[in-house]
Amino acid sequence: MKEFWDDRYKENEYAYGIEPNKFFKDTLDAYKFKGNILLPGDGEGRNAIYAAKKGLNVHAFDISIEGKKKALKLAEIENVTINYEVGNFYDLDLNSIKFDAGALIFTHFPVEIVESYHTKIASLIKSNGIIIIEAYSKNHSGNGGPKNPEMLFSKEMIQQHFSNFSTLKLEEIEVDFSEGKYHQGLGTVIRFVGKKNN
Repeated sequence: MKEFWDDRYKENEYAYGIEPNKFFKDTLDAYKFKGNILLPGDGEGRNAIYAAKKGLNVHAFDISIEGKKKALKLAEIENVTINYEVGNFYDLDLNSIKFDAGALIFTHFPVEIVESYHTKIASLIKSNGIIIIEAYSKNHSGNGGPKNPEMLFSKEMIQQHFSNFSTLKLEEIEVDFSEGKYHQGLGTVIRFVGKKNN
């Protein structure tokens, strides 16, 4: 998997563009977060850069060193600073930090680790903190997304994995994407905004 993402991010072009994911951007703009934000699987950093420009203290991670290189290059261009680690989630320094918000934007982790990763991510969010998720739905049949249907999301999965969050938004919706080379055309997604209970 690491090799797949390194190969994709080695290209000069940003795989998903340099603009933030629209749902992520709109949610950040609406809730006006402050403090620390966790961005797992952030790839080339388009969402991290936007969060940093909004004044958030960004902590991102990915398995791809090539993604980090592109993210830091974009951060330099945009004159912002982000914290970006590469490696196994459980081995990273960010596990000692509590976050005011977290976002999982098309982070389709392998089936064997997804629930444990979601549980760990949820544990790192402070009480009353916010989680933002956009991912391909099990009903997705358009372009993009993982080839393994078991890696797709459902509302029930979100509610199970983030059971200690109150639902602010949970919907399944068809979106016409135009995000770089690899997110183009119609896709069916699950969107979730949750607030962690005390």
